[in-house]
Amino acid sequence: MAIKSMTGFGEGSASIGGIRVTVEISSVNRKQLDVNISLPRNLITLDAQVQGLVRKEFSRGRISGMVRVEAADGSAGAVKIDAQLATQYVEGLRKIAKKLKLPDDLGAETLARLPGLVSIEQENLDADHVTAVLGQAMAKALRGLAKMRLAEGKALEKDLRNRLSLLEERMKGIKELSAHVVKSYREKLFQRLEDAGLEDLAADERMVKEIALFADRCDISEELTRLKSHLGQARKLLRSAEPVGRTFDFLCQELFREINTVGSKANEMEITRQVVGFKTELERIREQVQNVE
Repeated sequence: MAIKSMTGFGEGSASIGGIRVTVEISSVNRKQLDVNISLPRNLITLDAQVQGLVRKEFSRGRISGMVRVEAADGSAGAVKIDAQLATQYVEGLRKIAKKLKLPDDLGAETLARLPGLVSIEQENLDADHVTAVLGQAMAKALRGLAKMRLAEGKALEKDLRNRLSLLEERMKGIKELSAHVVKSYREKLFQRLEDAGLEDLAADERMVKEIALFADRCDISEELTRLKSHLGQARKLLRSAEPVGRTFDFLCQELFREINTVGSKANEMEITRQVVGFKTELERIREQVQNVE
């Protein structure tokens, strides 16, 4: 099974009993599930049904859209103007215009553009009559959205697999380099002693302890073991049929923590370069994971 993206779009329409319902929905990334589907005002009681249909299919993302209801013959319906809201708009706008010494140039065209003032509604339309056809239209739109999110998810999965491979290569390089760090330190230490004319100290017990302490301080075997484990878990998540975005994001945080420790212990310039490359690629993965459901 492929992972799913949180980006997508779907639309659907259905007609029953002289009415046609059209649904358009889109989704973008978000940590939680946030559903905001706009319904005609005289069908606002169907909001719970719409919310339930969406939440049954998806677990993450900001999902927004609109439901449009019209006569099956294409007629637009009746224009409804909220007179009370219009009055409140005019009083409020004129009050602020007077306070700010602005010209009072309110007109019908200006009012018509104000949100919630003008709507088009079907006459004699009730929620019970729309419920069945709305369910069909929503089902089509949700299938379209799910299909696109799955397609986007496949592209994300391919990219993530490639980037995980790059991390594994970086980790392999770090492991190979770390095997020579102590030897290199020992050779440099003895060379400095020799240059200072202190060759006799090379076999001194204090030098042996110093080398042993250095080896302990720069030992990154535990960090490499955990990095390998985290990368293995990440690959397993890519095969999961369940939403894995939050878990993957947590793994990225753990990978950052381990590689930072490796960087702080590194006493070799080439290891530091590998760590920087690892973190750069890991940040790209983290950005991609933000869009995984």
